[in-house]
Amino acid sequence: MLIVQKYGGSSLQSAEHIKNVAKKVQHTVEQGHQVVVVVSAMGDSTDILLELAEQLATMPSARELDQLLSTGETQSSALMAMTLEHLGIPAKSFSGRQAGIITSYDYGKARIEQVDPKELRNALAVGITPVVAGFQGVTRSGDVATLGRGGSDLTAIAIANALGADRCEIYSDVAGVYTADPRIIPSASPLGMLSYDEMLELASQGAQVLQTQAVEFAKGQQVPIYARSTFSDEPGTIISEGESIEKPPVTAVALNRHIAKLGLLGVPDAPGVAALIFGELAKHGINVELIIQAVSHNQLNDIAFTIEEQDVKRAEPIVKSCLQQLGGHSLVIDTHVAKVSAIGSGMLGRPGVAARVFKALANGNINIQMIGTSEIKISCIIDRSDAERALALIHEEFNLGKSAEMIED
Repeated sequence: MLIVQKYGGSSLQSAEHIKNVAKKVQHTVEQGHQVVVVVSAMGDSTDILLELAEQLATMPSARELDQLLSTGETQSSALMAMTLEHLGIPAKSFSGRQAGIITSYDYGKARIEQVDPKELRNALAVGITPVVAGFQGVTRSGDVATLGRGGSDLTAIAIANALGADRCEIYSDVAGVYTADPRIIPSASPLGMLSYDEMLELASQGAQVLQTQAVEFAKGQQVPIYARSTFSDEPGTIISEGESIEKPPVTAVALNRHIAKLGLLGVPDAPGVAALIFGELAKHGINVELIIQAVSHNQLNDIAFTIEEQDVKRAEPIVKSCLQQLGGHSLVIDTHVAKVSAIGSGMLGRPGVAARVFKALANGNINIQMIGTSEIKISCIIDRSDAERALALIHEEFNLGKSAEMIED
């Protein structure tokens, strides 16, 4: 088999960790498989580089920031290749450019437009294990562009698709996907299988197992993902199109504590108001999630929405400018909120699921500030101080702590 294996930063945070991963790769190769390894930066390397950049420049150039941050993965790939060579496994490191990954020009959150795996194929053909620096590619003009947080997941899935790999394994410090973050909910159960749509909702609502963009790519190209632990031999979770015949209404719950709520008070109740506000935010690459518009009163309205907390500083002057243009009353920013979400394709066509979510929170005396839904998701914005308790209450309401059968390898 041809297997793509991706290892995250927590799996590579020290020399001993790198040696451990190299032995896992060695074991796979010695079983007769061809392997392409994709690596993230070691431990907190990316955060350390980002902090350093912010100490030197208030608003670093996006191009230069990508040039800087990509070095973390390049370092990991060279170190891993050296370690594999030391173990007797012929290996060669590849940057995103050398691996043939062409991206859009959206620095910091680029999308993969094309993968030319010629050099990877050449290496595999002569018995060399390629070790690819994840999280990065190059624009058509040759500039380095990074793929956003968790972008090494996308690198691995895109390479697996381009090579026609038999499987793509994503390794982290947890044994697959759980019904909730096991670091918050100790009774959380591992899930043997998830649909792409369920994983997309989980990833977008705060579960940090896989990058949202990577799951979107996998769904579009029908690449099955095997989410596994670097530190155990548990089989993990398969993310694919397939689903079991009978599913519970809620498969898992997710928590995002890194959001903020913005409220524009007293804006005109007229056509084009929402288009102006959200159009300006979109121009600056700020993603908006939940949106609520109040009932009109005296031809005025209130509009509230949520964004990622890291975008607040950029969003504030944009929204204030819109408010001034519209003649609105005021802007309220709340960074003490969190989003808790219940996700599951089993809620399709099944009434009463939302009521159970709201009841669980009410029983815990937790106020719901905003609500957002899709066919397989119910999200509630709550006070951040209630975040972990809310997650536990919903997890318990749907009996997600009972044992779940894992997949057979």
